[in-house]
Formats: sequence, C-alpha cells, structure tokens
Amino acid sequence: QVQVVESGGGLVQAGGSLRLSCVVSGRPSSTNAVAWYRQPPGKERELVARISSDGSTRYADSMKDRFLISRDNVKKTVYLQMNSLKPEDTAVYYCNHIGTYGSSWGQGTQVTVSS
Repeated sequence: QVQVVESGGGLVQAGGSLRLSCVVSGRPSSTNAVAWYRQPPGKERELVARISSDGSTRYADSMKDRFLISRDNVKKTVYLQMNSLKPEDTAVYYCNHIGTYGSSWGQGTQVTVSS
C-alpha cells in the first residue's frame, strides 16, 4: 500500500513563491512517475507537472516557465517549486504516485494566491 502526503501550501501574495512537497511512503511496487495536479475552485483537475522514473519531466504549457518539479530519491520526496505565482494559480494541489499496478493520490494542499 502506498501513502502520499502533500505539504507546503498556504497563502501567498501574487509574485511570490511556494515549494510543495510530496512524500511517498509504504511499499510501492515500483514508481513509474510522480505527478502534481491542481484543481481550481469550480474547475476540473489538471496536470501541473510530472517527473518519470528516468528523471524526465513534463509541464503544462502555462506553468513550464514558472514551476519546477524535482525529486530527492533518498527522502522519497517530490517537490514542486512555484515561482511568480498568480491569483489564477489558486487551487488545491494534489500529488499522484503512478506505479506498475495503479496510482495513489494524496489529500491535497491548498494554495491561495492573493492579488
């Protein structure tokens, strides 16, 4: 069973930065990728960034110049560094672990960007 726990959300002014953390624990059979998604108020969940087991990354077009996904394999943690935040970045941010036999989601962390 895999547990995914996000942290690092909060309230920040426009133009500010936040770093989200995603800790994956338990016994994942394997890790194909870890991804960050977000769900703005009243909207559907969308992909923010993804890092695969080989280290390759993928970003949503609107965020690739401001966000950076990285990982620390020793700490079993994936980070999302968010810079130049905008009010439209306000959302619940979720971490998704993608393994061989399925995926696991965390409970999410709220990010609120004030104008």
